[in-house]
Amino acid sequence: MSENSTAGTPSDDDVVAGVSDGAYALVVADFADTEAAWGAYEDLKSVEDGRTVAIEGVIVVKRGDDGKLEIQKATDHSTRSGLRWGLVGGIALGVIFPPSILGSAAVLGGAGAATGKVRERRHRKELAEELADAIAPGHSGIVALVSDPRAVKLREALARADAIVEKAIDDVAAEDIKAAAKEEADKEEAAKADD
Repeated sequence: MSENSTAGTPSDDDVVAGVSDGAYALVVADFADTEAAWGAYEDLKSVEDGRTVAIEGVIVVKRGDDGKLEIQKATDHSTRSGLRWGLVGGIALGVIFPPSILGSAAVLGGAGAATGKVRERRHRKELAEELADAIAPGHSGIVALVSDPRAVKLREALARADAIVEKAIDDVAAEDIKAAAKEEADKEEAAKADD
């Protein structure tokens, strides 16, 4: 068990990969049930202030017994920079998990194309290999892009997780994810303006 584990009471069952370098981290938290994952999502909304806790994007998913991930409906929470958590989280999800296990990729709408661009540009194979099994079949989870995964408030919000896996990513990859989300948000706004 890593010393970086602060989710719940540490036990031999905790799975944590520590983050040592990198300005950003992708955090995948595994929960035995969807209700606990939604509770953690709401806790994250309440602690994100952009100063002590900077969360760029979050999405709640459920992994079926067949291994497929289904994106749960997320609220339209906006970050301090105006990006919506669901867009950023959805693109981060697409960077980590291969399309073959994203059962509800259509829920992402046009973000699927942006995800593909980020995946191709950044060659995320090693990231996917490390994080793809972080959510157990039959469990729910949270995928988050955060700037400081060790923030105490963040850890408290994820305290009910059965396991947390983190992977440092460089500024370029994080900015690519956020830029792809902004591009999708701009397209959505333009489409609304045309209606």
